[in-house]
Amino acid sequence: MKLYSHPFSPIIDSNTHILFLGSFPSIASFEHSFYYAHSRNAFWPIMEIIFNVTLLDNEAKIAFCLSHKIGLWDVIGSCERENSSDSNLKEILPNDFETLLRDYPNIKVIAFTGKKAFDLFEKYFKNMEIEKILLPSTSAAHASMSQEEKVVAYKVFIEKFLTV
Repeated sequence: MKLYSHPFSPIIDSNTHILFLGSFPSIASFEHSFYYAHSRNAFWPIMEIIFNVTLLDNEAKIAFCLSHKIGLWDVIGSCERENSSDSNLKEILPNDFETLLRDYPNIKVIAFTGKKAFDLFEKYFKNMEIEKILLPSTSAAHASMSQEEKVVAYKVFIEKFLTV
């Protein structure tokens, strides 16, 4: 197994209210140097549907997130792995959420884009006092739920915490 460190910084600023957390970037995300970059991951299509936008490149996605008070990061700062599967992650070291949440006090809620991210956060930061919401995984591997069902779940969450 090979050791990987998280390849990019969080998308966040002082106005961020929602922080979406995944587990760790996929190999496709490493290759594209961006969050949720696998062609079959539904995160960006879900955002495009909910907000009625088209996000053509990484710069547009960053601008979109910051303009809508959305932050992106991952629970894991480094780990060993052989492929993109969350079940394959070993020797996990989490990112520093104590510092992040201290530096960005406007974050109201952390939304997890999959169970592995939620479970890991609970393992390392169970006592952290912030609202935490587990959303359906946007990964294509989570096929038990249709994209339309995922859109509904994400829209309900976003409407609770943001003005769309």
